[in-house]
Amino acid sequence: MMTISQWFTIANVFVLPFWALMIILPQWDWTRRILTSYLPFVGLAIVYTSLFAVALTPESAKVLANPTLADIAQLFGQEQIAAAAWVHFLVMDLFVGRWIYWEGQRTGIWTSHSLVLCLLVGPIGLLSHIMTAAISERFSSAETVAAEE
Repeated sequence: MMTISQWFTIANVFVLPFWALMIILPQWDWTRRILTSYLPFVGLAIVYTSLFAVALTPESAKVLANPTLADIAQLFGQEQIAAAAWVHFLVMDLFVGRWIYWEGQRTGIWTSHSLVLCLLVGPIGLLSHIMTAAISERFSSAETVAAEE
């Protein structure tokens, strides 16, 4: 039987090829093919669900039902809860990263910087993409107006 630490390590390593494809080889046909699948998310969600089920106790359920910052901080001090939370981050960050990737493919907006940030600090990567898209749209609109004049 695998330990929680081993599941944690496997989940961390599992997401890396997807990030590498999006960041390093965004135009490669195989990157597009692989990223059309939801299977990576299903696999990670199953790992998360398993870790969450192991970590869920009557005490942790009570804290999660009415959380305070102090209680959450104490919960995250438990290896089982921290592992489940980390896999939660991995799933959601990869999902958001995939969305950023597909938005970049759809619009032609450069996304590598936002994807790196999303890998490291998820919400900042999302913010980076939103700002990049807004700036790109602003300049694109200005170029269109200038070309029409």
